[in-house]
Amino acid sequence: MNTIMRKSVLGIAGLAVAGGLAAGPLNHAEAGAPVAAAPISAVAVQADKPDMGTLVPHGVQGAQSRIDLSDEQVANVKAIIAATKKAGMDERAAVVSIATALQESKLENLGHLGDRNDHDSQGLFQQRPSSGWGTVEQITDPEYSTTAFLKGLKQVDGWQDMPLTEAAQTVQVSAYPDHYAQWEQMAADLVAQHWNS
Repeated sequence: MNTIMRKSVLGIAGLAVAGGLAAGPLNHAEAGAPVAAAPISAVAVQADKPDMGTLVPHGVQGAQSRIDLSDEQVANVKAIIAATKKAGMDERAAVVSIATALQESKLENLGHLGDRNDHDSQGLFQQRPSSGWGTVEQITDPEYSTTAFLKGLKQVDGWQDMPLTEAAQTVQVSAYPDHYAQWEQMAADLVAQHWNS
């Protein structure tokens, strides 16, 4: 391998290691130039990623669960994050919201499940029209249902300082109040991954 070719390959490999944040591969005129370190913007992008101390300020409680997500479920994660930002709430609110939706629906926007339905619960948060959460059309809209959940969360005094499962339960009033806790780490990971995407 000649020197120019070797430097081009090393330059491209160096860019891949730096996260692939290059405008394109080196051309032959640039092949003799030294390989630059990752651009400062690459460091800034990583710094903007929410840290786990913000996302999980109290640490997780108990054994944690994790599931693989479909494209539709990931789209629902992004919709929850967008609605959280639109409501002027922070990353921790998104973690509480996503963990709640993971427990309630596994992030699937569920319609009426017939005999398997818990009363008239529907949507990502299994909200009930008969309990005043909104119409079926509203609570099966990810933005609306997230906004409704966050409105309830805002009314919980000190929710930011509560364990996740307590904050979620205060809004949801579930028959299984401790089940939200198992999704905290996965929810935090999803917020860290998608908050700035």
